[in-house]
Amino acid sequence: MNDENRELRKAGLKVTVPRLKILQLLEESGDRHMSAEDVYRKMLETGDDVSIATVYRVLTQFEGAGLITRHNFDSGPAVYEIDRGDHHDHMVNVDTGQVVEFHSDKIEALQKQIVEKHGYQLVGHNLVLYVKAKK
Repeated sequence: MNDENRELRKAGLKVTVPRLKILQLLEESGDRHMSAEDVYRKMLETGDDVSIATVYRVLTQFEGAGLITRHNFDSGPAVYEIDRGDHHDHMVNVDTGQVVEFHSDKIEALQKQIVEKHGYQLVGHNLVLYVKAKK
């Protein structure tokens, strides 16, 4: 049994051809952040006969099963990435829509300090920086 089959079964999802192909596409894509439309176009490019409704349905199922994470950045449509369990933050280029991942121990520590200063415990966060190329 291949890795995608195991991942789907572990997530409690039935193994179907569209699910396998979409999961494989997300895992192998050089672009870690893909919209549903991106997934749909890539599927068509590879000759897969799938509807946009199926792509949206499968992505919603994957999100519910914890296989992927959906991000709603201000600059465009929702994008999805495989949930690898590693925490990272994002920069979004407002001109191109390009998403860049980064991690900063200093930022993580500062956020924790701020939360504790206000009497809270940090249980999660999502940091997105909107950027433009320097001229």
